[in-house]
Amino acid sequence: MDAFAEWTLGPYSARELILSFFFVLAGLVFRGVFTGIIMRTAKALASRTRTEYDDRLIHALEKPLTMFFPILGVYLAFMILSLDEEWARMASLLFRGLTMMLVFWALVKVVDVLIDMAMHLSGGTDNSFYGFAPLVKKSLRIFLIVLGIVMVVDNLGYDIGGILATLGIGGAALAFAAKDTIANLYGSVALALDRPFRVGDWIQVSDEVDGDVEEIGLRSTKVRTFPKTVISIPNSVLANAVINNWSRMPKRRVKQVVGVTYETSPETMNQLVEAIRQLLKEDEGVQQDFILVSWTDFGASSLDILVYYFTTTTAWVEYMDVRQRINTKIAQTVAEHGSSVAFPTRTLHFARDEWEQANGGQQLPADHGPQLPH
Repeated sequence: MDAFAEWTLGPYSARELILSFFFVLAGLVFRGVFTGIIMRTAKALASRTRTEYDDRLIHALEKPLTMFFPILGVYLAFMILSLDEEWARMASLLFRGLTMMLVFWALVKVVDVLIDMAMHLSGGTDNSFYGFAPLVKKSLRIFLIVLGIVMVVDNLGYDIGGILATLGIGGAALAFAAKDTIANLYGSVALALDRPFRVGDWIQVSDEVDGDVEEIGLRSTKVRTFPKTVISIPNSVLANAVINNWSRMPKRRVKQVVGVTYETSPETMNQLVEAIRQLLKEDEGVQQDFILVSWTDFGASSLDILVYYFTTTTAWVEYMDVRQRINTKIAQTVAEHGSSVAFPTRTLHFARDEWEQANGGQQLPADHGPQLPH
């Protein structure tokens, strides 16, 4: 036994090698125990709750945590050996760097779950945060990745300050070349703070962009137009543009003119106006806060009735259904009052001489319309 204890392999004794192997094995065993017992128990407890986010949180932490035990076992295995000072320092720095990588890997995965949970708690698609949650998620992910790289490099023993100072001139040149990208990033921050729209909203920007917001990215926002094309708008442009968000309408306006023929008497016109007001008040799709129906003008071909109201729905298809139903009722009401909807007409009157000249000298009959002077 003493002879075996004195046996060596190079600079390492048998006792050191056995302990080193034991620590590697222990790391793998602890990984199996953690995965088979602790994580399985945690998953079973999470499955009993009503929310899914605790299940996702455990799943997000599972791989980083289970990988920590083998890394710790390997590190302790190296530390038990009689390493020289330089190799021991390198092993320690490598362990710290790998541990920091696991920490930030876990943070990135946890952030995704927390953002999704915040989206759910904020009211889902009914809240303006919902549309910008992907942008916030990407921003936090990039921030954590960059911070993680800096921390890992620092824990590996490199001087971050010296590296940044060395990259100062190159960074300035890169920033100048990427000024548009930086402007778009600032635009993304402005949009995230102001939240003028969200994914799924129908927006209009100038006369070129009109459609539904499909994706809000770090650099640009994608809008699906009604012809089904996709327009990518830089966020720096959107942050300084006038945005008309049609989806934010609490109700939707209808403004139209109903023209009836000039044969309609004034009494019938007043009855028509009152009947149209009444049918608007009785329709469930019409917002009752403001309804305006008035005989407003003597048009070129019709007596014009202004019909002005709002629908309770803002959805395009439902809005069009309400308009069709109201127009049908108006047309029926006009017909019930013995009138009709006018169409463009024009009446021409000829003087007698002009008529006879146009008809080859034939005289205008005496009973043909009003007798016009020569």
